[in-house]
Amino acid sequence: MLKIGIVLGSVRQGRNGEAVTNWTYDFALKRNDDVEYEIVDLVDYKLPLLGAALPETQQADAETTIKAWSDKMASFDGYIFVSPEYNHAVGGALKNALDFLNPELNNKAAGFVGYGSLGGTRAHENLRLILAELQVATVRTAVTFSLITDFENMSVFKPADYHKDNANGMFDQVIAWSQALKTVRG
Repeated sequence: MLKIGIVLGSVRQGRNGEAVTNWTYDFALKRNDDVEYEIVDLVDYKLPLLGAALPETQQADAETTIKAWSDKMASFDGYIFVSPEYNHAVGGALKNALDFLNPELNNKAAGFVGYGSLGGTRAHENLRLILAELQVATVRTAVTFSLITDFENMSVFKPADYHKDNANGMFDQVIAWSQALKTVRG
């Protein structure tokens, strides 16, 4: 059975990402794929800034957190990254978290669910560059929620029904690529 992690890539207080991630997870479960889905929330991993000097009293906790993050991400066959777009790019918390990984992600597949003024598309393009360096195959179809049309007052998530077609396409692609790449990993 494939395991797909649905990674919530925002740690911002009052974030819209929780509603988007829950929609994505619920949508995935309703598809009845022979896949195990799990939400991975970055807020649960208090990762230090990569390369930052830490006081000795914080180093053991940081190492434990980094190991837990690494182990969790290594446990999946593929990923759906749920990401807002900040300043035409992926948010800093997700970029920092990905910088702690490399072999954990190699030869796996990923899809994107974004939200922002333009549906998070520029964050998706930024993630494609980052993940290519980590040897992750990203799929073409993405889900793009607009803060203007899919959120009431830019905070209450009310997605339009037409997103379901893209979500189905994205999940189909992520599952197919994850199955294929599992054979490469042996």
